[in-house]
Amino acid sequence: MLTKRAGNERGHTEIGWLDSYHSFSFDRYHDPRFMNFRSLRVLNEDWVSPGAGFPTHPHRDMEIITYVLEGSLHHSDSMGNGSPIRPGEVQRMSAGTGVTHSEFNGSKQDGVHLLQIWLMPERTGLEPGYEQKNFSGKLKEQGWTLVGSRDAREDSVRIHQDVDLYAARLRADETAGHRFDGGRHGWLQVARGVVEAGQRFVAGDAAMISQEREITVQAEEEAEALLFDLA
Repeated sequence: MLTKRAGNERGHTEIGWLDSYHSFSFDRYHDPRFMNFRSLRVLNEDWVSPGAGFPTHPHRDMEIITYVLEGSLHHSDSMGNGSPIRPGEVQRMSAGTGVTHSEFNGSKQDGVHLLQIWLMPERTGLEPGYEQKNFSGKLKEQGWTLVGSRDAREDSVRIHQDVDLYAARLRADETAGHRFDGGRHGWLQVARGVVEAGQRFVAGDAAMISQEREITVQAEEEAEALLFDLA
């Protein structure tokens, strides 16, 4: 079963420097129908204005993934990490027992467009951790690229949860197929462009996938998407 989560039906927050859409209940947006999907708790699509960003704030007991689509977001945290995150790179921060961090758009001219993802960890009280990897070369290949996993296989970032996270950049008419093992679930998030996967999905749309053995995504035009394979 594939159920569409239309992008224009998501929660929306706009506070001047930040324009954000929420797939799940977040901050002042609350919808009991969309609290999470399996271990996927937050999937926000954010646009951050030039020179603006999120000041230092705390997190704990959450796996936080940042995926930048356009621009550059500068990260700094209480573990001593500080680096820009650019398109093609994936950052994983394990908040664990507690961490503080900030995220800012260092450009004075260009905005930043990103996906901020939170996954509930397999257990609480983990030691905080950080990892960032560049997948730009692999994303030029056709099909799905594994960018995050529980066992860090294929040089993906390690996520402390039973999840495989894939990314794909597709040219028009290219396809990407994926098979789900028995009992697994999926979340497809279209980040850019238009794709066909049983029905038409435009940027911002998503699909909740359960009781399906496989999914094939075909790009109608140049597109970028994420696919979560979840327990």
